[in-house]
Amino acid sequence: MSLTPKQQMLAGELYQANDPELVAERLRAKQLCHRYNQEPVHLSRQVLTELLGYETDAHIEAPFRCDYGYNIRLGRNFYANYNFTVLDCAPVTIGDNVFVAPNVVLSTAGHPVEVEPRITGWEFARPITIGDNVWLGAGVLVMPGVTIGAGTTIGAGSVVTRDIPAGVVAVGNPCRVIRTV
Repeated sequence: MSLTPKQQMLAGELYQANDPELVAERLRAKQLCHRYNQEPVHLSRQVLTELLGYETDAHIEAPFRCDYGYNIRLGRNFYANYNFTVLDCAPVTIGDNVFVAPNVVLSTAGHPVEVEPRITGWEFARPITIGDNVWLGAGVLVMPGVTIGAGTTIGAGSVVTRDIPAGVVAVGNPCRVIRTV
């Protein structure tokens, strides 16, 4: 028995994102993100709960965008500033006390570097994990499959293409450790 595109996506295999089930789930998430971004702050928590599928004490400044919502797990005391984007085709797990500056993108989605599979719609997804007490500076991009260790600070404008250990300051493109905390 072959896997559905959604099962392939969640298993980290190549999949076709234009599958009707995935398109419908992304449309649902877009509609909920739109509502979240339009609601008064006191009502937005209800929309966030519907989008993620669980209650959270997270505070995410509007606008917020994501692909599915159900693949995002936020720890306690999570804060994200304006323009937080999460391409959650694979699980995105974020620890407690994580702070995200404006214009941060977490992208589990990627495309093959080979031309033919890319232009015919194939893509892949790899999980992102962010430990407790992490700070992501303004404009940080976290790429598919990356883990950022607890207590780490990622400097503004960094492009995180590989795992970063706990308890460090890391910056740059590509992001690299410059010192311990």
